[in-house]
This record gives sequence, structure tokens and C-alpha cells, in this order.
Amino acid sequence: MKLLLDFFPILAFFVAYKLDDIYTGTAVLMACTVLQMGIVYAMERKLETMQKATLVLILVFGALTLGLHDDRFIKWKPTVLYVAIALVLAVGQWGFKKNLFKTMMGSQLPLPDRIWGHLSASFIVFSLFMAGLNAWVATYLSTEAYMNFKLWGFAIPVVYFVGFGYYAMRHMQDTNPTEPQA
Repeated sequence: MKLLLDFFPILAFFVAYKLDDIYTGTAVLMACTVLQMGIVYAMERKLETMQKATLVLILVFGALTLGLHDDRFIKWKPTVLYVAIALVLAVGQWGFKKNLFKTMMGSQLPLPDRIWGHLSASFIVFSLFMAGLNAWVATYLSTEAYMNFKLWGFAIPVVYFVGFGYYAMRHMQDTNPTEPQA
């Protein structure tokens, strides 16, 4: 159910785009994201910071896309989001010496601080890579090619997160060590 809820707005965006155009897709994306966040809030009684940021970016860039009838805004939204994520993590890690990844997920993944540093740094690099890739595709390719990239390019984060998870699992600490056998 949660997975379906997570992908609902983007799926609706692609369907609306294919049935009409990017402006209809953008309006549908905006409406579905508001609905999605309403459902999440109703279920959990809160929205995570990332969910709030995504909602704001979709509404702002979507409104600019529709208001100015210029699809460049909605195409650049992922770039802005990825750069913002990279900046927040980098400033936290190297500016304030605070690993925000560990702050968010430390209770779920018992990992040594060194590994949290590696994971955070890898996500910063990954976010910058995705921002650059999205910017290039949005700038130099047609809207149709951009939409195909968004649909099929989704494999890139999936591959990254599988590797991320594999690396994290290899370094998990046992939180309930068994008693030594006598």
C-alpha cells in the first residue's frame, strides 16, 4: 500500500502526459501530490521534511509551468531537489559535523559512524550526479525524450539504492549480541 501511495503521483503524471500533454500531466501531478500528502498526514499525523520539500517544489514549479505555459520549470524541479538534498547533507556533514543520514535513519540501521559518513558522502555524490543528469536531459532533449528518461531513468536510483542497502547491510552492527557459549 505504501509503495503504491509513493508512486501514485508520478504514475498519474505519466498517464496524463501520454493522454494529453505535459501541462495536463503537471496539473495532475500537483493534485495527486496534494492528495498523497493528505493521505500520508491522515495516516501518520505528520509529514517528513523531505515530503514537505517535495510538495512545495512540485506546487511552486508546477504553478510556474502552468502559469507561464513553460515546461522547463517542471523539468528542472528534480534538479533543484537533488541539489538541495546534496547541499543540506554536505553542510550538515562537513559544516556542522552532523550526519543527517544517521539522524534520520540511525535507529533503523545500527552502523558505525565511519559507515554513516560513507553513506552520506555517497548520497551527496549521487544527488549531484542525478541533478547534473536531469539538468542535461531537461536542457538538451525534447519533452518526449525527457519524459522517457524520467520513466526509464528511474532504474538509476533503484540500482543506487540496492547498492546502498547492500553496503549498509555488510556493515550492520549486531544490536543484540548473543551470550558467549560456555
